[in-house]
Amino acid sequence: MSQRTKMIAEIWGYRGWNVTSVTYERPDGRIVTLIEGFLLPADVKIVLHVERRWTSRCANCGAITSKVHEQLKARRWRDLPWAGREAEIEYAPVRVACKRCKTTNVELLAWADPYQRQTQRYQQHLALETASMPVQHVAALHGLDWGTVHRAELHALERWDKTRKPPPLRHVGIDEKYLGRRNKLAADFVTIVSNVETGEPLWIGYGRSEKTVAQWLTTLTAEQKTAIKLAVMDMHLPFANAIRNDPALKHVAIVHDPFHVMKRATEALDEMRRAAFFRAGPEMRRIGRGTRWLVLRAWEKCSEADQAKLKELLSHNQLLARAYQIKEELREVLRAPDRESMALGLDRIARRTERRCHVPLRKLHDSLEGHRAAILALGEHRPAAGRVEALNNNWESLVRRGRGYRNHDHLLLKLRFMTANPIRSDDGIKRFLALGLQPPPSRKAA
Repeated sequence: MSQRTKMIAEIWGYRGWNVTSVTYERPDGRIVTLIEGFLLPADVKIVLHVERRWTSRCANCGAITSKVHEQLKARRWRDLPWAGREAEIEYAPVRVACKRCKTTNVELLAWADPYQRQTQRYQQHLALETASMPVQHVAALHGLDWGTVHRAELHALERWDKTRKPPPLRHVGIDEKYLGRRNKLAADFVTIVSNVETGEPLWIGYGRSEKTVAQWLTTLTAEQKTAIKLAVMDMHLPFANAIRNDPALKHVAIVHDPFHVMKRATEALDEMRRAAFFRAGPEMRRIGRGTRWLVLRAWEKCSEADQAKLKELLSHNQLLARAYQIKEELREVLRAPDRESMALGLDRIARRTERRCHVPLRKLHDSLEGHRAAILALGEHRPAAGRVEALNNNWESLVRRGRGYRNHDHLLLKLRFMTANPIRSDDGIKRFLALGLQPPPSRKAA
């Protein structure tokens, strides 16, 4: 090996491999010869021809083996650009006959996973760029096909997910996501199960029935079920039934998040607003037009001008003003510091909403009473319930940026990567990119 190729091998960075030669090629495959005093054209790529210096390893079990089953043809792998030029690695791998696992797999390569045509470090850089850029933009930047970048990102995320230790699952979040009217799946909803303490999604299932959640429960071991302390969910009854009907989860407390509890109150208030203004003649309709979000907004989030306008609006209907007070009182009750205080607040709201002549308030009364235990559990445990609903926003952001996802397993991995956010700091970026580097060799390999 010449001094020049030896230096290139050191820069390339994979121990146990030699660079035998370096060639320069046009996009059509023609070899370009270097001429002193002339610069290479911009579209010329660098091809490193390498050979193995250490004994081969089985890609299935990692055992060292020198027995060759078959010599394969030369293949190429796309590597990180060199000085802005496209770079490829060319090597003719062998199919080894492993005595340990009794297989004839292609040998283990230091720079790429099996069945891949990009190096691990190149896939890591592509995944890092797709974390903040659309896949189409990354593909245009590197001159790749959209599907190539998509698959490279998926393999990098799978490698990241396999190398991390999953956090303990104590607080479970269960929520549904509407797929939109244009989806071509049999189910219009998917159920997302998440770890509330970290906000990471764990599982996606089609549908939002009790059977859907039961499918996820079958993936848990008895130890994992024992470790679960509570389940945060909305007021969709099949979700709660799936937890209650599992004998191993009898100890789990069901907690309703404040967002959906307040949603029941705002639905009742909005129905009363329509009855007070839009069903009472043109004059009242003129007064109530354009006031929906003013009525539903929290009082402390309104400006002084909005508060004055709201007072004038509520002065036209005492029943609506009463319902608005109940809505704001419920908001404060859900912020109660303990279970006892929340119980007292719910009792007061129940007395103010139990009259049957006020149908929307009576529906709110029945809903609060029917889910009383799960609402009070909120005051006792105080989980980070907002993280369950935050997954919907992250989902929409990824789908909008990616123009949709056909592979929901890929979307789940990317959503988990986005939520865990391992590239938030310089150290996290280094750790993520390190998954594409060659691991330190063992003494046996040397």
